[in-house]
Amino acid sequence: MKKLIALMMLPAAACAEPSDGAWRVAESTAVTEERSALLDLALEELLGVVYEPVSYLGSQVAAGLRHCYLCRATVVYPGAEPYLALVYVLETSEGSVSLEKIVQLELAERFVCGQ
Repeated sequence: MKKLIALMMLPAAACAEPSDGAWRVAESTAVTEERSALLDLALEELLGVVYEPVSYLGSQVAAGLRHCYLCRATVVYPGAEPYLALVYVLETSEGSVSLEKIVQLELAERFVCGQ
């Protein structure tokens, strides 16, 4: 199921033969300790929302290495409903890590995150 989600979320170019600038679908969608640490580093100064990685979707060569994570996001507020988001992290060749963007996913009304 996770690989199906990954293929649905990435641009069509991700399924093409990899080349510079093309997204590469992850061979394993597991969020390893290394991948989790990279995401934590990118999100360390972000307040108000907790992003829990569900799956590592892939990477793209672009002024370093861009990573894409599927995350379960929850606003830090009593009773807040979780939602899914794509979190993009840029890791430069110099070793710096930064949050590039977060895209909240719009899903069918009947979808309940976590079930």
